Amino acid sequence: MNKSNQSSPASLQAEAIKKVALQALEELKAENIQVIDVRIQASFTDYMIFASGKSSRHVKSIAGEVIDAAKLAKMPPLGVEGEDVGEWVLVDLGDVVVHVMLPDTRLFYDLEKLWGEELVDTGYGTHS
Repeated sequence: MNKSNQSSPASLQAEAIKKVALQALEELKAENIQVIDVRIQASFTDYMIFASGKSSRHVKSIAGEVIDAAKLAKMPPLGVEGEDVGEWVLVDLGDVVVHVMLPDTRLFYDLEKLWGEELVDTGYGTHS
C-alpha cells in the first residue's frame, strides 16, 4: 500500500492538524495558501503549508493565529522560528509544517518548487 494512501491514526491526526492550520490561515486572510503532501519525500512531516502575508506584521499575526488555534485544539507547536523578524515564520506542528512568508521572501526561496508540485487542493486562500 502506498504510504500516502494509508488511513492510520497518525494520518488522521495529520489531517486534523492540517485542517486546524488551514482554518487559522483563512481566518486572518493569509494569501496564496498552498499545501504540499511530502509523505513520500520526507519522514519528518506529512504536509507543508505555505502562505503569504501582506506585511511583516501580517505574517506575525497569521503565524500567531496558527499557534493559538493549534494550542486550542490541544496540538501545540513543537517549535516556532522567525517570529522576531516576520519575513518568514515557520510553525512546526509535527505532522504539518506551516511557512508564513512575505511574498518576496516566498518568491526568493521558492520552497514549493523545491518540495515538488504535489499540491493539495484546499479551497483556502483564494484571496488576491
